[in-house]
Amino acid sequence: MPNPRLTGLGGGLFSGVLMLVLGGLDLLLSGGSLTVYSVLFLPVCVLTALWVRASDLLSAPVVVPIAFAVGLLPVADGGHGFGARMMGLVTALATQVGWLYAGTLAAAVVVLGRGVRRAVARRRAPHRP
Repeated sequence: MPNPRLTGLGGGLFSGVLMLVLGGLDLLLSGGSLTVYSVLFLPVCVLTALWVRASDLLSAPVVVPIAFAVGLLPVADGGHGFGARMMGLVTALATQVGWLYAGTLAAAVVVLGRGVRRAVARRRAPHRP
């Protein structure tokens, strides 16, 4: 299992680009199913929270909802034109908000677990004068 340590910006780029690619693949393979896209969002959230470095832990629950919105661009059905595309994006965000919250919560739980584990390890470390 790879163990990269992403910065906050790196975590945002990782999750954003991955969700954009998954959105494009969803469009090609399943015709733009919002449910398939949303289910694929959950492991991206967990991976982002696991791979962000310890000093940037709090950035993971912030960047994953942004990545969700970025990845919706190819999937959201809005027709032609900027206004129609934005309306499709807003509608997709509104209808998939449960998945968005679930992924953000998953990232927050992983970050919280890593933070607690880090604090416990710091307490158990011997003091050096």
